[in-house]
Amino acid sequence: MKLSQFKFKLPEERIALYPSENRDECRLMVVDAKTGEISHHIFKEIINLFDEGDVMVFNDTKVFPARLYGNKEKTGARIEVFLLRELNAEHKLWDVLVEPARKIRIGNKLYFGEDDSLVAEVIDNTTSRGRTLRFLYDGPHDEFKETLYSMGEMPIPEYIDRRSEQLDMERYQCIYARNEGAVMAPAAGMHFSRELMKRLEIKGVERGFLTLHSGRGNFKEIDVEDLTKHRMDSEEMMVDEKLVEIVNAAKDRGSSVCAVGTSVLRALATAVCMNGHLMTFEGWTNKFIFPPYDFTVCNALISNFHLPYSTMLMMVTAFGGYDVVMHAYDVAIKQKYNFGAYGDAMLIMR
Repeated sequence: MKLSQFKFKLPEERIALYPSENRDECRLMVVDAKTGEISHHIFKEIINLFDEGDVMVFNDTKVFPARLYGNKEKTGARIEVFLLRELNAEHKLWDVLVEPARKIRIGNKLYFGEDDSLVAEVIDNTTSRGRTLRFLYDGPHDEFKETLYSMGEMPIPEYIDRRSEQLDMERYQCIYARNEGAVMAPAAGMHFSRELMKRLEIKGVERGFLTLHSGRGNFKEIDVEDLTKHRMDSEEMMVDEKLVEIVNAAKDRGSSVCAVGTSVLRALATAVCMNGHLMTFEGWTNKFIFPPYDFTVCNALISNFHLPYSTMLMMVTAFGGYDVVMHAYDVAIKQKYNFGAYGDAMLIMR
């Protein structure tokens, strides 16, 4: 497959700038991957498409307010700092991206907060944009994290052309999020409300959780036409024994297994055994999935509508079939579905 095969014309007004008023009331397109048949629904009607004993697998990663704005010492230049991950809690070291990178050098100090109450020092240059910061804070680690996060904004995608707002603190997050570490929310999971989760439980649809901390690499521009030459950034993930038992039991009895989001799909593909069953996994994955690909763990996928050239779109076409999915995207644009993290959803059944 070539990068150019994932180009399509997406009108700017089809990119959702805000979430639907209620989590479970966005639009839902249902696609039969075998026949190509398409039907249109409201998301909460998804309960009618699964039966007792079916399993939905969710990503319980939690997004933290990773985007900060500070000022450089002496010049006062405004610097955007994007927190990627904490490297050392004791010494308060963080791996970050900075913009504009050309203005920052080792030894520079950055000041955050209205009263410049939080200070960080640049101690390493790792890439053209990346830096290692050491935050200078004398208090306990929990207090430091609370202070740091109070100054940050939720890292909504840059294609959402606005600044982060208070609304995003709640809505750019799944209701079941618990394991902090992501800078990109599992968008498909954001459509599940507490009411819908309860109704699924009452119906007997089982749920399982894994953790994959989605990073900025999902938005990294692919600069090669030959997709076999693209390399994904590694992301930390964990599949535990409890999920393994739930998924493998469902497969053994012939029940449906649904991946809620492309991050779940990638994690399941990483932790699959030779016999198509799931195994425990704790570590990192840089698996890049594009057509053709043989998925053996799940037979259903919930995903938002993704932007042109995105790795998430490539993964969805690998699952549902390139021609089927690209046709569905064409229908979605004509039917005015919303795209992106705050957009509408698609369910692909195989």
